[in-house]
Amino acid sequence: MVKISKKRKEVEAKHDLSQVYALSEAIQVVKNITYTKFDASMDIDVRLGVDPRKANQMVRGVVTLPHGTGKTVRILALVTPDKEEEAKAAGAEHVGLDDYIQQIKNGWTDVDVIITMPSVMPKIGALGKILGPRGLMPNPKTGTVTMDIGKAVQEVKSGKIDFKVDKYGIIHTSIAKVSFSNEAILENAKEVLQTIIKLKPTAAKGTYIKSVYLSSTMSPGVQVDTKSVTS
Repeated sequence: MVKISKKRKEVEAKHDLSQVYALSEAIQVVKNITYTKFDASMDIDVRLGVDPRKANQMVRGVVTLPHGTGKTVRILALVTPDKEEEAKAAGAEHVGLDDYIQQIKNGWTDVDVIITMPSVMPKIGALGKILGPRGLMPNPKTGTVTMDIGKAVQEVKSGKIDFKVDKYGIIHTSIAKVSFSNEAILENAKEVLQTIIKLKPTAAKGTYIKSVYLSSTMSPGVQVDTKSVTS
């Protein structure tokens, strides 16, 4: 831990982290201060001027990142037998129904996304207390409850992510890997930000995008000039 602390001080000393940067500059600063030995995720935090406790100010959406997330996304397709081959052909790692529902009841949740079909949702409803807190509950709004299972699996594999504002009014999501080119990270970040801007609730008053921060796994946050993302 001492070595990491010393290394962190060294990399942070190279940059003024109290400064506000344009989006493209912030990406390079985060790269410069990332010292992990593994390929860290590039994350974005967007604080919104909304009250998420009010239904008409909830911000939730989906976006397909132009360059994907860089992560291997493990998909469970909870489908009827007639849809199993479609799910497997599209690349779902786990395909089935009752056996997997029982495994989830027993505590297994070793997947990143669950995709299912409308007719199966009554069975999955009972899993809400397990899947909900882990962000795994399928939802028609995010395209994870659909009859077009193959297409849904392919979209998730190609970089489709969903996000929603938390109780503090913040959207936090991974948008890339630090190893991505600056241009790829910039394009992914812009896609997320533009989607969030389009989703502004009519009930939200005042400043909508209050702050934007970029960070990587274990790096401090770098503040982004909101004018560089809203103009």
